[in-house]
Amino acid sequence: MGLIFLGAGGCGSIPVWTGGEVPFVPTTPEVIDRMLELARAKTGDVVYDIGSGDGAIIIRAARKYGLRGVGIEIDQDLVLKARNNAFREKVEHLVEFRAQDAFTADISPATIVTLYMLPEFNAKFRPILERQLKPGSRVVSHDFPIEGWVPDKVDVIKGAWLHDHTVLLFEIR
Repeated sequence: MGLIFLGAGGCGSIPVWTGGEVPFVPTTPEVIDRMLELARAKTGDVVYDIGSGDGAIIIRAARKYGLRGVGIEIDQDLVLKARNNAFREKVEHLVEFRAQDAFTADISPATIVTLYMLPEFNAKFRPILERQLKPGSRVVSHDFPIEGWVPDKVDVIKGAWLHDHTVLLFEIR
């Protein structure tokens, strides 16, 4: 079961559980933009979003930068929602959403990987990032560190309500 946060009158987000194993919490457009800026998104990049939820990060990368992207999401209902969102935003030709366990995914084509996952997940996923990503690839984590890695850059975005957002950039060497 996963967690969805729904807007509550400008007060932030309210959790709602879904079928995934990690909580789904939507990322705001401001945070998505900062994640892509920190990653220095540019023509030719391929973005993989691990735990892609409703597809917002991949869809924004496609719309704003014309980038191809792949969302990996374990919750089939969220995958369907992401596909519908991509169609509505007219970027379905640039993006793909897969109902898949992230630990079985081939992420080697990625030049940018985005994460909004809990620290325990990030720690378990780190060996996959290290094994599959090429030097020069960028990993951007929203709010949570990746155990054993030191971020190359950290940025804080003022949030609504009680939570400021931390964006951490890690570059693969």
